[in-house]
Amino acid sequence: MTETALDTAHAAMEAAPDDDTARLRFYERLADSELFLMLKEEPRDDQISPGLFELPEATFVLVFDREERLSAFANRAVPYVALSGRAIAGMLAGQGIGLGLNLDVAPSAILIPPQAVDWLAATLSEAPAEVEERIAEFSRPMGLPEVLLSALDQKLAMATGLAKTAYLVGTTSESGTKGHLLAFIGAKDGAEAPLAKAAGEALTFSGLDAGVLDVGFFAAHDSAAAALARHGLRFDLPQPEEPTRVERIAPGSDPDKPPILR
Repeated sequence: MTETALDTAHAAMEAAPDDDTARLRFYERLADSELFLMLKEEPRDDQISPGLFELPEATFVLVFDREERLSAFANRAVPYVALSGRAIAGMLAGQGIGLGLNLDVAPSAILIPPQAVDWLAATLSEAPAEVEERIAEFSRPMGLPEVLLSALDQKLAMATGLAKTAYLVGTTSESGTKGHLLAFIGAKDGAEAPLAKAAGEALTFSGLDAGVLDVGFFAAHDSAAAALARHGLRFDLPQPEEPTRVERIAPGSDPDKPPILR
């Protein structure tokens, strides 16, 4: 079976047990992955009842990052629901329930204890603080670790259609403070909060506790857009595919193609 993103992140974490960054990246992949949660019965009116498994360590629900892995574990038809890891963590937070991930069916098999689930849910619930700062100058971003650039690249690759592009630039405020700004160009209405949250999570899960990354939003026609493009490191966000339009011509409407009579 093809290796998954969780397999890769889990292997990196296992290979470096003392590396906090590797552990954070695993939890980030867990939050961002679609997981298949085993249920004890079919959903009813949007209500789900996860199967609970009592182990000596704690109570766990079972999740898998591939449908085939769930089927291989159960060896029979079982009800399940597909949810993001962040949604499952939020659902379980504070209930003393852990996650059993890919048990017996993948190299990423692991028991994630309830306290780790609570930590993940709390970390994901943090919202960026809003501040007002007048920027005097944009410059090229300097001194940013590769782990943060990689995290931003992965986060923005999942933000399909929320904005056109983003530029990472260095900044100098009117008060002389130096910093960095992730500037989104052409963000969709209502996309500001999820984009700011994605940037904040990239910083958090990179392990840069003391790091600060500001986020801003600009229209393509803003005067600052040209300076951002000139100085910034560019990220192109994926765009949704345009629906294919099929033009149907009514029989007999094209004089060069008369209708066929039978």
